[in-house]
Amino acid sequence: APAAALLSNASSLSAAECQEKEKPPKATEKKVTKEPKPNKLKPPKATGEKLHQAVHQPASILTRVVTRGQFQKVPDSLTLKAGDTLELRCRGRSVRWRFPAYLKDEDEGRLRCVIKHFERHSQLLVVNSRAADTGEYSCWSFQCRDSECQDGEDRTGKAFIFFTGQELFVPTEDYYEVVQLRTNHPTLLPCQVTSPLAKVTLHREFPPEEVAVDGIDILYDVKRGFVIHRPRPSYAGSLFCMASLAGVRQISTKYMLIYINYPSSAPKPTVSASATTVRAGENFNVTCTVFGEPEVAIDFTWEYPGQQIGRPPYIRERADLARQGGQVQQESESILYIDEARAIDEGLYTCTAMNLQGTTTVSTRVQVLPATLAPRGARSG
Repeated sequence: APAAALLSNASSLSAAECQEKEKPPKATEKKVTKEPKPNKLKPPKATGEKLHQAVHQPASILTRVVTRGQFQKVPDSLTLKAGDTLELRCRGRSVRWRFPAYLKDEDEGRLRCVIKHFERHSQLLVVNSRAADTGEYSCWSFQCRDSECQDGEDRTGKAFIFFTGQELFVPTEDYYEVVQLRTNHPTLLPCQVTSPLAKVTLHREFPPEEVAVDGIDILYDVKRGFVIHRPRPSYAGSLFCMASLAGVRQISTKYMLIYINYPSSAPKPTVSASATTVRAGENFNVTCTVFGEPEVAIDFTWEYPGQQIGRPPYIRERADLARQGGQVQQESESILYIDEARAIDEGLYTCTAMNLQGTTTVSTRVQVLPATLAPRGARSG
């Protein structure tokens, strides 16, 4: 048997580590690669229309070895029992795999996952399977010419495989998991079940109650978990999933949901000075204002000429609700005060406003005139 070797590029191209073995000698390969080619399979007896669809449907590059010499096209989802052996084959000369992260574990030296590369296909073998191995298994092949490789057209295959056992949920390491409820995109609660037959409900820990799943605001996906499409503050708090199957009930990891009113865009600040021209010794201020969505925090920073001599900034900030354009918006404001202006205070005043979506910078210029050019008593009304 060929010696086992760990390929250096395996971890970068797969979701988890798995031991890979080098290509065996050609004589061994001829004995192993007995998989019939898809174009030689006899089409099932059907009407002319069904036969036409069967011939023109692109064949998947992913197959499952049922028994020695017997192969099966892997469906979109497959259910096996924990402890079963899973053997998948992926056609191609340069194949990479992606599979659940739990397969990287080796329990007391027991080898659970092996990948073997042959000349025209690659083999993934999972032995002593567990419920934790539930997840998506996919492969893709590269078309290589000389030293350049690229993804081949229609050269991917994937399947979601359930490994049913005593555990109804795929186990996780954390008792609590913090999840952000962000208003700008759906939120996933990844309570993954190990059986597609399990009935799963969503519950709140305090106060204890079941959360309604209407298929619109909240949707359940057996391959992912619960998806909250329209996050709102009322969903915040501690939630968990409950699975029921054959009289057995289990709960998942608890999810601590934190609501974040995520802005739809970066802030759009405006900046203005109380006077664009001041005289030495006078006071002035520069104001930076942002109108935006309520309950969205805005962070302000300033750059000003006096920084180069160490003049400390005097800043006041506030945020109030205001009606503008027929809508209630939040008015966030930062005011930079300059007392007893000096020549060094002349120049560019730059305000930077930042929220979770981005940063925007605006500037204005202030000119400082010598006090001797215009004494205070000589001003005209």
